[in-house]
Amino acid sequence: MKLQRYGTIACLALTATLGLSACGSDNNEPSTSASGSTAAVDCATGTVNAQGSSAQKNAMDEWIKAYQQKCQGVTINYEPSGSGAGITAFTNGTADFAGSDSALKPEEQPKADAKCAGGAAINLPMVIGPVAIAFNLNGVDNLQVKPATLAKIFAGTVTKWDDPAIKADNPDAKLPSTAIQAVHRSDESGTTDNFTKFLSKTAAADWTLGNAKAWKAPGGVGAAKSDGVASKIKSTDGTIGYVEWSYAENASLKMAKVGNGAGEFAALTAESAGKTIAGAKIEGQGDDLKMSIDYNTKEAGAYPIVLATYEIVCSKGLPADKLKLVKGLLGHAASAEGQASLTELGYAPLPETVRTKVETAVKNLS
Repeated sequence: MKLQRYGTIACLALTATLGLSACGSDNNEPSTSASGSTAAVDCATGTVNAQGSSAQKNAMDEWIKAYQQKCQGVTINYEPSGSGAGITAFTNGTADFAGSDSALKPEEQPKADAKCAGGAAINLPMVIGPVAIAFNLNGVDNLQVKPATLAKIFAGTVTKWDDPAIKADNPDAKLPSTAIQAVHRSDESGTTDNFTKFLSKTAAADWTLGNAKAWKAPGGVGAAKSDGVASKIKSTDGTIGYVEWSYAENASLKMAKVGNGAGEFAALTAESAGKTIAGAKIEGQGDDLKMSIDYNTKEAGAYPIVLATYEIVCSKGLPADKLKLVKGLLGHAASAEGQASLTELGYAPLPETVRTKVETAVKNLS
């Protein structure tokens, strides 16, 4: 797979940027911490059902496979139904935890808390997913766009590829007069929430629709889930869309450089995404680790569109037959080994300072 060719380089870059303690290991072996100690997986038996973010599907598949290889008698089902559907399933009691590319909103918190007997629902960032601006335009292999230009494209005010706004960002490119098809998620998505948050924070004059899981702009082309967006872009000339890096890489899509707060056009790499991640702050309280990302980062070389994808889980009140297995799986995901396995899948591992907080929060689940 294409990602495997640079997985080691990407991990080394992230190690330098974020201070990670390990770069890859055999999933059948115990992981090793920065102190050199061996971390055993906390095995349990039974069945867990979860659903939500399609952005984290590839990461979740890797974690589930590794956990099941080490722990027999385990069934773990993760349905990539989208962040909105995942939160609904969690609050309705049909999912033991939810994956979401956005932390619980204030209006969602009470319903989620009601599922947790004697506790509250908390947001645990488990992986950082850079969001690629992928495109398919015959004759054009390299593209760069400022946030304002992206806002105009997705708001529907720039409709042709040879529009002056796109030409200004790409003075040396030969841009055709092809109509732009801006591809967005048709289902409620945390990726949409994060992408529209990026537009509202960096191009407020051109994007006046705020941020939400549901796409609000008129026009464009809708596609279901991340693989649907990637497939539409790959198959259709004149398209541009936002999709998680792993899906863009796996579909061999062309990706645009994006303007950042330092006035540069940054290509999406593990290192450039890591520079933005390093500036993210935790704004939740206690074991609730909701993160705030600075989309206007002025860090040189930083790629500005990244999202934190969360596991939403009860801090207390998980049924006894689910608790140990949820803790075991999420404990592996938050481990140095679990995080180091992500770079070859098109994700950026958590900064070590955040990873250890997540690991502790998982241990505190009861």
